[in-house]
Amino acid sequence: MENREAIGSWLSGPRAAAQEMGTDFGYPGERLGLPKTGTGSLAPMGRRFAAVFVDWALALVISFGLLAGRNVHATNDWALPVFLVMSVVLVGTVGCTMGKRLLGLRVVSVDGLGRLPLWRTLVRTVLLGLAIPALIWDRDNRGLHDRLSGAVQVRI
Repeated sequence: MENREAIGSWLSGPRAAAQEMGTDFGYPGERLGLPKTGTGSLAPMGRRFAAVFVDWALALVISFGLLAGRNVHATNDWALPVFLVMSVVLVGTVGCTMGKRLLGLRVVSVDGLGRLPLWRTLVRTVLLGLAIPALIWDRDNRGLHDRLSGAVQVRI
């Protein structure tokens, strides 16, 4: 006879197994002192992905129209540098890119929740450009690029 409960907890991962045993992890962002919902709460993953999609599309349009001489193949060469420059300039000055603003998100500093300093914006953007750090998340759904730069994305 198989023990399906043990197999289910193994497949679900350690967090699900710990929750079944009564561990309370709280809500995402609670450890950072963020509210559960509303303004200042942790940005949802769907909105964050949509904001990156909007920013990438904008970088492609800028690359195609201004830098690649309307050559589709050269557009791909310029898209990442344009995306990274947009991110550094906009997040470093106003706290959000156009995609984030459109979706009601902002990047702030974890310590004090003010605007992210320029040097930390540079660290965050370089790590974002590498892609892998952005794909590794903690239990607060923050990417490694946000953790290492001391940033968090919140709702406006």
